[in-house]
Amino acid sequence: MSDTQRIVYPGGVNTVAAIEISGLTKQFGTLIAVREMNLSIDREIFGLLGPNGSGKTTTVKMLTTLLTPTEGDAHICGYSVTKDPQKVREQISYVPQDMAVDPKLTGRENVIFYGKLYGIPKPRETADEALLMLELADRADDLVKTYSGGMRRRLELAQALVHDPEVLFLDEPTIGLDVGGRRRIWDHIIELKKKGMTVFVTTHYMDEADHACDRIGIIDKGRVVAMNTPTALKTEICQDIVAIRADGTFKGIFPEGVSYLGRSGDELRFKAVNGEEAGVALSRAFTDDGMNVRSVSIRQPTLDDVFLALVGEQDETMAFDFQRFRTMLRRRR
Repeated sequence: MSDTQRIVYPGGVNTVAAIEISGLTKQFGTLIAVREMNLSIDREIFGLLGPNGSGKTTTVKMLTTLLTPTEGDAHICGYSVTKDPQKVREQISYVPQDMAVDPKLTGRENVIFYGKLYGIPKPRETADEALLMLELADRADDLVKTYSGGMRRRLELAQALVHDPEVLFLDEPTIGLDVGGRRRIWDHIIELKKKGMTVFVTTHYMDEADHACDRIGIIDKGRVVAMNTPTALKTEICQDIVAIRADGTFKGIFPEGVSYLGRSGDELRFKAVNGEEAGVALSRAFTDDGMNVRSVSIRQPTLDDVFLALVGEQDETMAFDFQRFRTMLRRRR
């Protein structure tokens, strides 16, 4: 280890967060994928949310040393991702969306293989501990091709945890899983945080982020546009939510004090200080404009509402990769 490459703590005491990001920027030609990101994350579950193409995966790849930043730097457990990437890799594990498991090997053989790659002194014993932690001990000697999608994802977590990392990066950890599988994965992630691990996760499931993340950052066009606890974000960004289902197209002007958030399915969402008054005013305006109002509801904001308020409705800018999606689903079956 080089002292010039690691953050030096006053008096030798580690007071710096597990992840320190300063001015982190990544540019591809004229496209700035991540712009001057500054974050400090420590012993928590931090969720990075954003639309496709917003810079989430690019950020994770820079933090895991798979991409070199154009500008800025980040330190993981005190080590610079630009100056000492090997030391960074020793502190972390990364589970991408399509992390590979070998279906022709048993669960135990898969984890032992990763233990040997990491140079673990007793790979079999360590693998058994990881499998027990992820509730796979009773299926450890079964071929992975017989595992369910949720079991395969837990096996991927076991592989990532076999060398006891300080920081765990998860890119869409529950995509493609059913509700039960998603819940079990998050139960394990929460337990890891309770044991002192720092977890950096990206997800499209707002309900999961609301339930499990200690703090959330919302990224749009490469910039973090908001960051706080889920509760604080809902309080700061949104007011009462008015949701209306109506037939027809509104051509008039929305009532004063009402802001349009966007559409979710067949539901139009608005925010207002007084939801009840806004609901009546909106319903009257829609009816006067010749629309058929089917339902009006007023509720407290969710992270979906926060996301719409900050990012808005966005069209997909990238073609859907069917081949990658099929490959991912085959690995989860």
